[in-house]
Amino acid sequence: MSRSNQQGGVLKRKSKPAMDQGRITCCLAAAESDSKDENKNKGKTCTLLSFHELPDYMKDNQYILRYYRSEWPLKLAFFSLFRWHNETLNVWTHLIGLLLFVGLTVANAMHVYEVADFITMFAMQFPSSAEANISNKFSAGTKNLIGLNQKMDITKATTPSWPFYVFLCGSMFCLLCSSLCHLFCCHSRRLNTQLLNLDYVGITVMIIASYFPPMYYIFQCTPHWQVVYLTGISVLGACTVITLLTPALSSGKCRSFRVLLFVSMALFGIIPAVHAAVVYWSDPHRNVILAYEGVMALSYLVGTVFYLSRAPERWRPGWFDLAGQSHQIFHVFVVMGALAHYGAADIFLRYRSEMGCDKLGY
Repeated sequence: MSRSNQQGGVLKRKSKPAMDQGRITCCLAAAESDSKDENKNKGKTCTLLSFHELPDYMKDNQYILRYYRSEWPLKLAFFSLFRWHNETLNVWTHLIGLLLFVGLTVANAMHVYEVADFITMFAMQFPSSAEANISNKFSAGTKNLIGLNQKMDITKATTPSWPFYVFLCGSMFCLLCSSLCHLFCCHSRRLNTQLLNLDYVGITVMIIASYFPPMYYIFQCTPHWQVVYLTGISVLGACTVITLLTPALSSGKCRSFRVLLFVSMALFGIIPAVHAAVVYWSDPHRNVILAYEGVMALSYLVGTVFYLSRAPERWRPGWFDLAGQSHQIFHVFVVMGALAHYGAADIFLRYRSEMGCDKLGY
């Protein structure tokens, strides 16, 4: 073999390890770069941020200054259910409400009245000083109602119970949508928009579902009014959903307009409420039902005031980042209002089961 060939062979043998070494170096560099990017992303997704560090689509309440989650992976967003941040109580206030309504639904479906009547039994807890200011008819109606609740067996009733369960399902759907929205809205811009729309749909469904028990049972003996009022609120709700799903109305700047749409749906109930009060003016159950519905209306009204005013955090920015902020208070009043309406719906169902149209002279 010639000297030149030997040298060429040596060069070839040397070039292969050199190339392998280059590949190893490149792979190590790439791995190190990926590791840095992963650590960077991990730090970004797992760190609680301040309001000014948020992307624009997440900036909603400038009075909540810290403890924001931004662009977290879904897994970490889920487990943040058990971690303190400024959405923790927003999730849990409606998640607990959801679990409560699930329990009430199961209790009613299985006829466990000791649990199902728990909300209604509060009618017995009026203090003597307060009861003295209530009409004798209201007091007598309350006591008779409780006696009716304890003695009645709803399994023998001929009155359909599906409107009652429509309300329960609508409430659970709303509370579930709200909990999911507040838990996972930190994942991405796209999911944030989708969950907000789902939250609006949930609110609309709950409002529509709330009309079914009173409209169905009050006007059970006059079915044409059932159709008029239930169709009216359903059409109004559908128009509200279509309007709310318009992309231009999903921004924080339109929050007052969205509230106005929901309030208009609630105010629609004034018409059938006045109608029912006139028709059943002499009915002793009227006062009890109005008391529950009054608590519901007051709860929703107070909650809406907190929601719109963003009090108390607007007075002390940063003080209520974790607890006590307006949206959390709003959630609590929503659950209270829903429970009050549950009490009224329970009365509607049981009263109609005892007093059919034949006994009312229809």
